[in-house]
Amino acid sequence: MTRTTRPVYRVAVVGAVAAGKSTLAREIAARIRAPYIELDALRYEAGWVLVPQETFRARAAQAIGTDRWVIEGNYSDVQDLLWVRAQLLVWLDIPLRVVLWRLMWRTVRRILTGEVFSTGKREHVGRLLGRNSIVLWAIRSHRRRRRVYEELTARDRYSHLGVVRLRSASEIAAWLSRASFGEPE
Repeated sequence: MTRTTRPVYRVAVVGAVAAGKSTLAREIAARIRAPYIELDALRYEAGWVLVPQETFRARAAQAIGTDRWVIEGNYSDVQDLLWVRAQLLVWLDIPLRVVLWRLMWRTVRRILTGEVFSTGKREHVGRLLGRNSIVLWAIRSHRRRRRVYEELTARDRYSHLGVVRLRSASEIAAWLSRASFGEPE
């Protein structure tokens, strides 16, 4: 990304599960001294309890009600709120084979260690192998998400967005090494 004519302080990071959204969003947030916001934390309560749609939208609207933030996640039910306020969209379009490897490793590690993440959530074997398997969901959603993001980023409604599409860990690293978001206040 080349330096923009104005500083960038509102960034949305999207991509497949296990693409590296959280890691990248935290790095960007640290660089621009902005709050890091995880959409999963707004969407779920502890124990994978889904909050009502109205609550989720209200939480998202409140989270982006400031002039500086970095938000990560793919929820289409709040995308209209986020993308119209964002200045930059960073899309991690990582190949499915890489995503599946990362997802399997992360999920198994979390199960074995009992790691608590986000809002008090824990992974369990059913999320890996059950009928609500995150692995199956990743496979089913990968191609569709790519098609949807290609269509959305071409819409006039989001023409104000700078869009950066990164397809590998090396592209992410290279982009970060040259990215300039503007001077923090």
